[in-house]
Amino acid sequence: MKSARTMLGLMLLAACLAAGPARAGDAAEPAPPCDVPAYLLASESSLPKVTDAVKANKPLNVLVVGSRSSTIPGNEASAYPATLQAALKEAFPAATIDLSVELQAKSTAEETAGTLVKLVEAKKPTLVIWQTGTVDAMRAVDPDDFRTAINDGVVALRGAGTDVVLVNLQYSPRTETMISAPPYLDNIKVVAQQHDVPLFDRFAIMKQWSDAGYFDLFSTSHGVDLAKKVHACLGRALAKFVIDAAHLGPVQQN
Repeated sequence: MKSARTMLGLMLLAACLAAGPARAGDAAEPAPPCDVPAYLLASESSLPKVTDAVKANKPLNVLVVGSRSSTIPGNEASAYPATLQAALKEAFPAATIDLSVELQAKSTAEETAGTLVKLVEAKKPTLVIWQTGTVDAMRAVDPDDFRTAINDGVVALRGAGTDVVLVNLQYSPRTETMISAPPYLDNIKVVAQQHDVPLFDRFAIMKQWSDAGYFDLFSTSHGVDLAKKVHACLGRALAKFVIDAAHLGPVQQN
């Protein structure tokens, strides 16, 4: 039961990851935009295949590999992958942006890593966005084993000829006493640095918003409407992260 409650809390809180700052009781004020501090969207790593595809007017194929927090059940068109695709199309209106989602609910990084090459062969993506860490933290997988799995997955993806963005686990003030996130955050960061892979730090983004009081992350009563709003913000933030890591801007498109 404890693991089930933890998973439910994490899935609900995933929706809050990149929502715009909106304080309860401030209904009279305009909703702030989905801004994320610039330092949380900065990356010294690049996405050369994304760069080449956009500049050469070739299709940009994106594959999101993630858990249940990559979707809103019954509202997939409002989930962050769809918003990511829409934001990329807005940035590059002349480009063909194809995006698919591979949900691997309850799979650890090791279990997912073993499927990545076949997914790339089937989907032929330019970019794989791999969201991972939550299930491993819940199951208390050995952090060294987690790091090895992430390393093997990144090596496999690079060997298959695709760019990679890693997305770490969620921040949840309601589950801090139930799981230990730091070992998994540290190890995914180590792998990202070792392989020069951009890391979208959703944990830090979420914690920054929580600390600022933008969201009541202890509550489970916000429902689907808030999930839609914050998924929309997450998709736009991730699109900006990808565009910046690829050193692109709409004006650079041929």
